[in-house]
Amino acid sequence: MKLSDHFCPICAVFILILLFAACFQTEAQVPQPNGGGVRTGVLPRTWQISGPQCAANPEFQIHEFNQDFYIFRESGCSNYEKPFLYLLFGKEKALLLDTGAGKTDVARAVKGQIDQWLSRNHREGIPLIVAHTHAHRDHISGDQELKALPNTTVVEPNLSAVQVFFGFRNWPTEIATYDLGERVLDVVPIPGHESTSIAVYDRQTAVLFTGDSLYPGRLYVEDGPAFALSIQRLVDFTHGKTVTHVLGNHIEQTRTAYLDYPIRTVYQPDEHQLELGRAHLLELNAALREMNGKIVRMAFRDFTIWPEN
Repeated sequence: MKLSDHFCPICAVFILILLFAACFQTEAQVPQPNGGGVRTGVLPRTWQISGPQCAANPEFQIHEFNQDFYIFRESGCSNYEKPFLYLLFGKEKALLLDTGAGKTDVARAVKGQIDQWLSRNHREGIPLIVAHTHAHRDHISGDQELKALPNTTVVEPNLSAVQVFFGFRNWPTEIATYDLGERVLDVVPIPGHESTSIAVYDRQTAVLFTGDSLYPGRLYVEDGPAFALSIQRLVDFTHGKTVTHVLGNHIEQTRTAYLDYPIRTVYQPDEHQLELGRAHLLELNAALREMNGKIVRMAFRDFTIWPEN
């Protein structure tokens, strides 16, 4: 018997293995080499530190991710929550996600950025939609100021208003879409941290905004079963999609694994980066599934599950 008599069957098996691996990789990876087919942007390595001397700190640090996406970080000298706000521009509308904590001149900061965008794009005006990742006070405190801006619609931070505005018929299982003009957003209900919580997926940049449901810090859970279902919903929604960044609304974690800053900390000189990834979403989902409805406090490298009850 010749060696070649054995070679073909062995080769056939080997080729099948290679084909299987290639198919798996094709399904798991995005096309190359174009950045996944999404519009790119830049995040800072670190954010402006609040304190220890507050006199020199502006109320907001404004970072240009790209020319149609801006991130506002509220100073801890204004409010210890230091929330992030997100401003996205489409061809027809702009969307502001959240309005900050405490009393600030948020309307002036937002209007200033909109005016810069209008000037850059040779436009006279653009409607502004103000929505919220959820209805806690540190995310809605600037609503009244924003309502005073012309050409602005503020979605009231209650469940009925959110459902009507985005066109939800089957909350929380339905996923809605909202078009800013050649910029489609997917709006995913994720109650559990708070009853009106939503996540927003920007198809243009493949950024997933998760509010207070996933960020580098303490993930406070108000309704455990609802929270677990919501995180599973996000896992299912993002399956097969490109997710460039998961951006929440706070940083409470330090750069040291498993260590967060105490509540009400203003000065955070060694804070964690803002951006997380889909792997963190999968990690959170796996932990919740193992808890099987009984949510307990559990620390992970980059966040902590923190039941409120």
